[in-house]
Amino acid sequence: MPTSSASSLPSGSSAWAAGTRAYLVITAPGDTTAVQTAVSGNGGTVFAHYDAIGVIVAHSASATFASTMRGVSGVQQVGATRTSDVPADAYNPALPATPTQVATTVTESTRWDMAQIKADQAWAVTTGSQTVKVGVLDTGVDDLHQDLAPNFDAADSVSCAYGRPDTRTGAWRDVDTHGTHVAGTIAAAKNGKGVIGVAPGVTIASVRIAEPSSTLFFAENTVCGFVWAGDHGFKVTNNSYYTDPWQFNCPDNIDQAAIIEGVRRAQAYAEGKGSLQVAAAGNSDYDLANKTTDWASPNDSSPVTRTISNACMDIPTELPGVVTVAAMGSGNVKASYSNFGRGVIDIAAPGGDGASGVYSTLPGGKYGTKSGTSMASPHVTGVVALLAGANPTATPADLRATLAQQATDTACPADGRCTGTTANNAFFGEGQVDALKAVGAIVPPGNYFENLTDVTVSDNTTVESPITVTGVSGNAPAALRVGVDVKHTYRGDLVLSLVAPDGTVYLLEDFVDSDSADNVSKTYTVNASSEVAAGTWKLRVRDIASQDTGKIDAWNLTF
Repeated sequence: MPTSSASSLPSGSSAWAAGTRAYLVITAPGDTTAVQTAVSGNGGTVFAHYDAIGVIVAHSASATFASTMRGVSGVQQVGATRTSDVPADAYNPALPATPTQVATTVTESTRWDMAQIKADQAWAVTTGSQTVKVGVLDTGVDDLHQDLAPNFDAADSVSCAYGRPDTRTGAWRDVDTHGTHVAGTIAAAKNGKGVIGVAPGVTIASVRIAEPSSTLFFAENTVCGFVWAGDHGFKVTNNSYYTDPWQFNCPDNIDQAAIIEGVRRAQAYAEGKGSLQVAAAGNSDYDLANKTTDWASPNDSSPVTRTISNACMDIPTELPGVVTVAAMGSGNVKASYSNFGRGVIDIAAPGGDGASGVYSTLPGGKYGTKSGTSMASPHVTGVVALLAGANPTATPADLRATLAQQATDTACPADGRCTGTTANNAFFGEGQVDALKAVGAIVPPGNYFENLTDVTVSDNTTVESPITVTGVSGNAPAALRVGVDVKHTYRGDLVLSLVAPDGTVYLLEDFVDSDSADNVSKTYTVNASSEVAAGTWKLRVRDIASQDTGKIDAWNLTF
């Protein structure tokens, strides 16, 4: 299947010219070669192309490029993604500065926001699984921060600024402070320092989609970010932004219609690959279910006030499948700034308000307080990450449903704008996210066991990784779930087995010798009903060939 790819534009700034604008050219998914040729033949340059979703990022300085391309066979839509020039930096991007780190003297404590969603109680059930990857689509993340480094995944981090992947080391780093703050709320390590994230045991990756000089999030950057999330196995992404330069994109505008379609396709692609997107609702105290006016767009040039309707969308937060998060202050109250809307808001979480801000990580080993729906969204993302670790087979739809079921119903205040019922209303959606109820709904305490210790798998060897099960009476179930995460460069070499406490061996999978794919990330079901549950179970991995090696990265049992 085609995946994301980028053009081979020269890296020097000589490729840039004044007046260069960016466009999304939409065509049928699959082979985009013919449309790419048309771009080049009509005064444009292919900057990046995402064949799997039929989206091409094109640059052109020609005022007639878009109108000409709209007449090309196979082209479905064309839209300018900005009202300002593409920066010259796009052709030879500077790496973000590496922040000097300052060691903290701050020790961990249970903060108001974590207590409000019972995250501190959820940690007694699970702190999350390292096998769950969370994408932070934002201004970047300081991966060197003492509270983030233990959980950071550099291999799956990237910059998508300008609309194509930049995988150079450090390209993902923060060009502001926003993304690092968000990352800490999701997954700051439980290491005695600073703060603790909602899911302190999961893995985080940075996808920088903000551009360095403006810190704006243009559509091509978001497209790149979502496709990257899908291709790199992110179980959930956090999106605390809206797609610039339009606060709302309207389908009756030819440019904005293409933006909606391009970002929609990218989000659907990521979801189809198993990734759930969580997004902030916005900070304008605006009723998203009754849109009338947009006064903040375009924010890359000169904003003008325009009349809009509910057909216009805040993206990605209003795209189908995305979890839309409103902000709460300390207590069961709507944050004063939070957007709202009956049928638009899915769930609410602490975002801070007034003197009660959300305390989290900042670049350089620092910490600080911010407020916003940007701070509410990562609380929900963290709970999704806990859920995903507890139930590795859960689909994005499963995770959305569990969030809704386990949220704490929150009644409307005495405010006529809050319509609906206590169970679902314009201010809080399904209610405030509840980390404890969420993880309790999936994994009863004591029934989930995990080993995160790496075990090297060398050539022509057999290795084992143990899990000691306690507190489970009787026999194991007829559908014992065995979650396996083995990193290996040729899985055809592998034979996987589960060894019961009495030594009985259950074959999980003997891979076909010609299977050249990397890694094993699967959940197996074993009928172990004849086995006593309590005792030491082992994952046995046998390597039957030479040259390729790996490790048991993690595995788990669910009774």
